[in-house]
Amino acid sequence: MIFEMGANLDGDDYDTSKNDKKNKKPSNGIIPKNQHQLVFTFEKRRGKPVTLVGRFYLNDKDKKDVLKLLKKKLACGGSIKDEWIELQGNVKDKIKTILEADGWKFK
Repeated sequence: MIFEMGANLDGDDYDTSKNDKKNKKPSNGIIPKNQHQLVFTFEKRRGKPVTLVGRFYLNDKDKKDVLKLLKKKLACGGSIKDEWIELQGNVKDKIKTILEADGWKFK
């Protein structure tokens, strides 16, 4: 056989899809909140602290609801970037307390 790179070219059916089993995410990208494993990232942008909480695999409405809850409880600004929620300030401990009370899990 000439080609050995990964595509199965035997017979009439040409299967060129790669079997990638490393990333086990749901097909639609939405999982329930008790199965999330959220992590924190802390950054300084222009000298100001920013706390990132994430990988929220939710639809946009649910992400906005979580952001609204956090902004209201913490009295700070925030935004959503991809699957991450960014909040102004170093508020990691407070975020963890609020979200654990709401049923979220952390690594």
